[in-house]
Amino acid sequence: MSNITIGITCGDINGIGLEVILKALALQKAAPKYRTVVYGSSKVAAYHKNIISEENIQFYTVNTPAEAEPGRLNFINCWNDNINITLGKPTDVSGNCARLALEQAVKDFKSGAIDALVTAPINKKAMQMANFPFIGHTEYITKEMGAKDSLMLMVSDSLRIGVVTNHLPLKEVAAAITRERVLRKIQIMAETLKVDFGIERPTIAVLGLNPHAGDEGAIGNEDDSIIRPAVEDAKGKGILVFGPYPADGFFGSGQFNKFDGVLAMYHDQGLVPFKLLSFGEGVNYTAGLASVRTSPDHGTAYDIAGKGEADPSSFIRALYLAADIHNNRNEYLDQRANSLERRKQKALLDETGADEDFVPVIPEE
Repeated sequence: MSNITIGITCGDINGIGLEVILKALALQKAAPKYRTVVYGSSKVAAYHKNIISEENIQFYTVNTPAEAEPGRLNFINCWNDNINITLGKPTDVSGNCARLALEQAVKDFKSGAIDALVTAPINKKAMQMANFPFIGHTEYITKEMGAKDSLMLMVSDSLRIGVVTNHLPLKEVAAAITRERVLRKIQIMAETLKVDFGIERPTIAVLGLNPHAGDEGAIGNEDDSIIRPAVEDAKGKGILVFGPYPADGFFGSGQFNKFDGVLAMYHDQGLVPFKLLSFGEGVNYTAGLASVRTSPDHGTAYDIAGKGEADPSSFIRALYLAADIHNNRNEYLDQRANSLERRKQKALLDETGADEDFVPVIPEE
């Protein structure tokens, strides 16, 4: 059993977030693998328990993640008031509850009280109604974690697609595509593929912004004047990156199968093919942070909220991926430390002229 502690936010209480959490942790027995703690309200969770007609689910209230025990449904109550649940609708109440849970979870995330964070879906309209000043999870968590930038990376067994611009109106996308920004996203993707996914020499494909990647300037010049130079900059830094590719032909021909990661320019350019190929099996991962955050690849699904029909598969995958990346990072750091130690020993051997059977004592720095 892993000793990792994973925090889970309840998301929008009017959506399917708590339903998939309960199904994953209680019915499909994902909880015994890790120490998990859900941020939200055990009272609200009890309401959602009735939706899935399961009487044998038991909740355990804790005050801190350190009190959580593996194999149990641990809850940190982020509010005590009785609230109105309006299934299938965005409300200021559902937005505020999601915000309270997220803020408490991120506070513990920053302090190291939890090792990884899995966020259930929120509704952007409800969050606006609750005066949440960010467009989504990714932007908020990136700022709170003190990161200069991050990359929204959609992950499945066979596909990893990141986006240069996240939740941005289409009319604002072109102005947001800069050489520096594209290069930064390529670098984050290259690093996360290496460290978080264990790919020693990852290959990355970059998609063009315009139809046919601009057709040599006939349909816009951003691909030749901005994106291609950014790709060349990344190559100069030793990254195996190629493009820009016309997005339609790239996916239509199956060319995406040849790369470890794909960088799209805007949300729908990357997420439409991703969800077409991997919906229900994908995970949203925020690359570039010091700690690990994932979420399922679906939204609040108001249309089926309260019907007991929600599929927990993507949430379970988000939980497992968070744990895998956390472990991959630790393994990577251990390998680097061992490699550094070997280099120190070799340098000392060379300096002393000792034979290879001699094992020197390396003084502490």
